[in-house]
Amino acid sequence: MNRLIWLAMPTLLAGCVMGPRHVVPDTPLPASLPAPVAAETLTRDWRAWWQQFNDPVLDHLVGSATRANLDLLQQAARVRAARAQLGFERFQQWPRLDLEGGAAREKTPASSFGFDGASSTTRSTFSLTAALSYEIDLWGRLARIEEAAAAQLAASVYGAEALRLTVIADVVNTYFEYRAQQRAVKITQKAIVTRKRAVDLQQIRYDAGLVDRLTLLQAQSDLAATRTQLPDQRERRTQLESALAILIGYNPQQLFENLDFGDARLADLDPIEALPQVLPSALLERRPDIRAAEQDLRAANARIGVEMAARLPALNLTALIGSISSEASDLLIGDAESWRAGASVLGSLTDRSRVRGAEAERDLAELQYRATVQTAFAEVRDALAAFEASQTRLDAVRRQVSVLQDTEALAQVRYDGGASIFLEVLDARRALLDAELALGTAEQRRLTAAATLFKVLGGGWDPEAVDLEGGDALPGAAPTAPAAPTPVPAVPTVRASAQ
Repeated sequence: MNRLIWLAMPTLLAGCVMGPRHVVPDTPLPASLPAPVAAETLTRDWRAWWQQFNDPVLDHLVGSATRANLDLLQQAARVRAARAQLGFERFQQWPRLDLEGGAAREKTPASSFGFDGASSTTRSTFSLTAALSYEIDLWGRLARIEEAAAAQLAASVYGAEALRLTVIADVVNTYFEYRAQQRAVKITQKAIVTRKRAVDLQQIRYDAGLVDRLTLLQAQSDLAATRTQLPDQRERRTQLESALAILIGYNPQQLFENLDFGDARLADLDPIEALPQVLPSALLERRPDIRAAEQDLRAANARIGVEMAARLPALNLTALIGSISSEASDLLIGDAESWRAGASVLGSLTDRSRVRGAEAERDLAELQYRATVQTAFAEVRDALAAFEASQTRLDAVRRQVSVLQDTEALAQVRYDGGASIFLEVLDARRALLDAELALGTAEQRRLTAAATLFKVLGGGWDPEAVDLEGGDALPGAAPTAPAAPTPVPAVPTVRASAQ
């Protein structure tokens, strides 16, 4: 009976796991998010929210970025490395079998025998050995190492998703700014044409003695001032083209080719008037950066158990069987057989400081988690305010443009009728040009605010479709047809009670 107890003891001890359980820090949350407009029906478009703008060019750019963006490809490589590390740590929990074969030829000089008349000898040695070693995980050290590796893999996967959402939002926002800059160039070019006609007309009137030189100079000055805006607008448009090209993974050769992302008006895109409704508690699950921070905390917590277990004795079992012979043909005969079996207990001299260091790393990870949550809700609050303000701003600028169009037309009529000077017409034209440029910016900011809000609310991915075990990196995956989720192996998770 005692013998059975001793034989079962390693198995019983292997179930012990050192270290604290993983606890998700409690965070006080608001009861609801003050979304301007919410619509549950938009949840079906949650993952591919950019498609709601109904712009085929934008859809193509986003698809290209998710497949070829270099930052995403780098993160994909990190995910593969983390997955390989998890596989290695799991392998460490199984018995290890090593095979070794060897052949040697050795000459012993006569002088080494220590007496006269001896002669040197030469002999050959052949060996074939199989060695089996196994560490019984008495204190859960190996299990904790695996848990840390699994959490690190999950953090890498969620980090890849967070980066993918950032890249998608960058593509969308850069594209909108590019379109706005295209519109600004066209508005300015049109204004230059109009002002050039005005200069030509004033020149004819001046030559005919109908206007003074001041009126002609005012028209020429207005034309020159309008022309000065065009180089900066074209430069910014080129910069945005380059930014888009880099985001979608263009190589240097493609960068210097004639980049053409088509032509479209922001006003023609479908505006997003409603947003998916998200509860504050759900935001913790929807944001991949929050999930990544939690997995970093889980990994740091598991490393405490690793260091605690490292201070306790480790039990290793070893077995070796093989054969040694002076002739290769005799390796498989019974007389050449050799074997050895044993056990060893290794006690570490590691002091408490390594455990304290791991605890400090866990505390740091917890603070980083809290900071990530805090930042996420601040981003949502700011994005909601920007979304609401963008519509108010757009409505105001539209009214301003309408009023200034009437003002410019009336100023021209008054001038043609001799009721006002030409400066009134110039002032009205300048104000209208500024308002038209501001309208393009307001339209862009409205679309950008919607895109940013979708991003900070965790749109653009499916948390239930993330594969933490198999498959390749996430960036190249299409935004549909999710795979079945696989849970991360870990000790039980509990949430801290509200303080």
